[in-house]
Amino acid sequence: MRDYPRQLEILINELSKLPGVGEKSAQRLAFHILDKDEKQVEALADSMLNAKRQLRHCSICGNLTDSDPCKICSDPGRRKDLICVVETPRDVMAMERIRDYNGTYHVLHGVISPMEGIGPEDINLKSLIKRLQTNDCEEVIIATNPTIQGEATAMYISKLLKPAGIKVSRIAHGVPVGSDLEFADEVTLLKSFEGRREL
Repeated sequence: MRDYPRQLEILINELSKLPGVGEKSAQRLAFHILDKDEKQVEALADSMLNAKRQLRHCSICGNLTDSDPCKICSDPGRRKDLICVVETPRDVMAMERIRDYNGTYHVLHGVISPMEGIGPEDINLKSLIKRLQTNDCEEVIIATNPTIQGEATAMYISKLLKPAGIKVSRIAHGVPVGSDLEFADEVTLLKSFEGRREL
């Protein structure tokens, strides 16, 4: 790194650890932060600390929330017999943008990836099984990303749930293969959702 003052080097180094932020972007962000007045920087730092300290996972679906259960799970207008399984809380936000889905969610917090040593026991599957045993569920819609790991996870969940007589469907592949749900536009997500198929 260039001959920056030590504290600036530390700031750039920490910012470069964020996903999608390389060294040049980290430098731009660091100088942007340093250009702000102290109150603005404190507000940014406080918002990060407060989010980290106050957000937790919903005890029902695993989504990020500041109240338990989350707003989606506690909404009486939501269909409790329809569960959409996603990889991350970001995917819940992406699915909510289409404004047409009225069921609930289940967040896995990852996918099965033997190459990375991640098995079924390492993602949030046990609570899904427990949830399905205690509630009547008409359909589980699997909306994992269309990657090799996402497909493997979808197939595993399907094989796990089929013997229980639960309808398992998969969102259609309107979402480009290799991309993430959070980057898909609303129309693509809606078409994917409408074209889901049973596994």
